[in-house]
Amino acid sequence: MRQIRTAARALIILDQKVLAIKMRDRTGIFYILPGGGQKHGETLRQSLERECLEEIGTKVDIGELLYVREYIGKNHEFHKSHSAFHQVENVFRCSLTDPNGIGLGTEHDKKQVGVEWIPIEDLAVRRFLPEVIKPFFKDGNFDLGTNYLGDVN
Repeated sequence: MRQIRTAARALIILDQKVLAIKMRDRTGIFYILPGGGQKHGETLRQSLERECLEEIGTKVDIGELLYVREYIGKNHEFHKSHSAFHQVENVFRCSLTDPNGIGLGTEHDKKQVGVEWIPIEDLAVRRFLPEVIKPFFKDGNFDLGTNYLGDVN
């Protein structure tokens, strides 16, 4: 039986821009929030601290839990390659200890090709996942109104 993977991600907004991990696969460029899988024995906050150091090369100040999202791969766009993948993501509002400290992390994801600040007004035309959260970026902030999104991408 396959396990359910837990993950923690950082939502970082600064100067009307959201920090994203730039990814590339056979379908092209897409963007996701920094963060990743929780390791056994780590808290979600510890996971997020480690993942941010690995992916964006800097420490983050972790704030409130914004929302929980499930991703059951067989139900979405990447169903062929993610048919057995089930992840529960916990997304925290974060800020950067040093906004100029972003750089090469210690360990990138396989498909990671960079880190990018995306102007909030450009999110509509970018392939930013999960797509479902795009409408909740308003006036330089993020307000979801709920804390459980269910199985979405």
